[in-house]
Amino acid sequence: MAQSFGQTEINWEKLDKTKFYVVGAGLFTGVTVALYPVSVVKTRLQVATKDAVERNAFSVAKGLVKTNGIPGLYRGFGTVITGAIPARVLFLTALETTKVTAFRMLEPFRLSETTQAAIANGVAGMTSSLFAQFVFVPIDVVSQKLMVQGYSGHAQYSGGLDVARKVLRSDGIRGLYRGFGLSVVTYSPSSAVWWASYGSSQRFIWRFLEHGTKNDEGTPSLQKIMLVQAAGGIIAGATASCITTPLDTIKTRLQVFGILPSKFQVPISNHYSLVPSKGCLEMRKFAV
Repeated sequence: MAQSFGQTEINWEKLDKTKFYVVGAGLFTGVTVALYPVSVVKTRLQVATKDAVERNAFSVAKGLVKTNGIPGLYRGFGTVITGAIPARVLFLTALETTKVTAFRMLEPFRLSETTQAAIANGVAGMTSSLFAQFVFVPIDVVSQKLMVQGYSGHAQYSGGLDVARKVLRSDGIRGLYRGFGLSVVTYSPSSAVWWASYGSSQRFIWRFLEHGTKNDEGTPSLQKIMLVQAAGGIIAGATASCITTPLDTIKTRLQVFGILPSKFQVPISNHYSLVPSKGCLEMRKFAV
């Protein structure tokens, strides 16, 4: 059975590393360009005050385009791309190498393919996310301040370097790592759940399609592999978002409100107050 699933995957040893990183960076950049406006709108919704006029995604996007044009939907984009590509390289390297090691360590236990994939992918996802946060968090802090500048009373900046300089001046290096603990708590378990769901769901789908059984027609086509991987990604994304979104709302508020007036300086109490004052739906802004 292990060999049959091997036909649908490319492991780390067989991977063309140069192509993997170059193509991966290109795809990541393309996806970021397409989805970045959603991040900007989501971030503004997450930090909106009760007095904010724009209370839904459409009104936020409409206000940005009306005031700043299309570039308004890409505030902080340069900062994200500059820092996120090396962070993504670090993440993928840690992910694949840890996954290979985890699979080898699990071999003596003779677990089922689905269970083995869930554990190995989950451990790899959590480990790689932990390493990547050392790069992602400063990028988040800077880019989120650029995303919300001028909105609902937030400060204005001339660019990413201006944000970093002001944060360092007021809070030191700790200011760039504001929300690091919450990022780890948010994204490491989420990454573990995502990759565990992704790996195990693919094997479940292949078993459902009778791949590796006596009714198997042989090596699956590229189109079939891509469809199964896409289905696994959808299942994994839906599962992980249930964990990520509430904590992501808290983390964003902590990182954005960090250098604002004193009423925002005790973030945890503010975030707890989200539930009684705005309800659980407020904690899940942009979950879908």
